[in-house]
Amino acid sequence: MPTRKSPRKGSLQYWPRKRASKFLPSVNWNAIDSGKNLKGFICYKAGMASASVKNDTPDSMTKGKKIIIPVTILECPTMKIFSVRFYKDSKVAKEIIGSNLDKELKRKVKLPKAKERSLEGVKDYDDVRIIVYAQSKKTGIKKSPDLSEIGLTGTIEEKINFIKENLGKEISVLDFFEKGQLIDLRGLTKGKGLSGPVKRFGITLKAKKSEKGQRRPGSLGPWHPARVTFRVPQAGQLGMFTRVIYNNKIIDLGKAEDKFKNIKNYGNVNNDYIIVAGSVQGSAKRQLLITAPLRETKKQSKKNFEFIGLIK
Repeated sequence: MPTRKSPRKGSLQYWPRKRASKFLPSVNWNAIDSGKNLKGFICYKAGMASASVKNDTPDSMTKGKKIIIPVTILECPTMKIFSVRFYKDSKVAKEIIGSNLDKELKRKVKLPKAKERSLEGVKDYDDVRIIVYAQSKKTGIKKSPDLSEIGLTGTIEEKINFIKENLGKEISVLDFFEKGQLIDLRGLTKGKGLSGPVKRFGITLKAKKSEKGQRRPGSLGPWHPARVTFRVPQAGQLGMFTRVIYNNKIIDLGKAEDKFKNIKNYGNVNNDYIIVAGSVQGSAKRQLLITAPLRETKKQSKKNFEFIGLIK
C-alpha cells in the first residue's frame, strides 16, 4: 500500500495551548485605521437568537425575500475614561488619571490618592490612547468593571480634544458604530478543560482492534532523541483561548427598553445593544471587545439585511 499522508495536526500559530492570561486581549491599534474617534468598545455576550430579515444583498438568490438568520445579541453598557496614556517611541511616557471615577474600580485597580488631571501643555508625543472601563454594574451580571486600552483616530490634537470632551462623562456605543457596519470581535472562547488529542488536535481515530487505545497517537516519537517533542498531539487544555472573529455585520443596534427579557443564562438586557449576524466566541456573560474592522472583505461588506425582528 502507498504511504498514507495528511496535513500535520495542530496549527503552531496558536501556541502554547493554554488558558489566556486575561479576558480582554491587547490589540494592535496602529493597524486599525477606521472608526469614529473611538476604535473599540467593551461589550458582553447575552446570547443567540433567530432573526427575521429582508435580504437586500445584490446578486443574492434570495434578494428581496424574507429570510431567517442566526444572530448574536451583545449588551454594551456605557464606558468611562479611567486614564490617558501618552506614548513616545512605542513606550508609555506619561499617564494621567481621570476624574469622577466609580467606586467599583477599587475591586480591580489600586487608585492613586493624588490624581494628575491637567491635559494642558502636553506636547511631543507619538500617540495618545485611553484606558476605559465598562460600567458593568448597569448590566446586572457583575459589579467589578472591565478595563481595556482603546486607540483613537485622528491627529494628536484631535485625540486630546476628544478626551477633553469626554473625560468624566459616560460614552455610549451608539455614537461610534452604526447599522450595516462591519466590526471585529475579540475575546476568549468557551473553556472546555482537559481534552484528549482527538478533540484537541483533530487526529484520526486508530483502528478498532489497535492496542493501548483508539483515541491517542500511534507513536510518541523515535528512541532518539530520547524525549517526547512538543509536536506530538497529547491531551491538555482546550478552550479559553483568545480568538478574533472578523467582519461581523451589525444587523441592528439601539437602546434596549425592555426588548430582550429572560435570555437563557443571562437575564435581561438593560443597556444599549448590538445585534450581529452569525455566532460569536465565548459563553453567555463573556466580555468581548468590539473594534473597527481590521480588513474588510467585499463579500461581507456588500451584504445588506433589513432587520424585521427576533423570532420568539
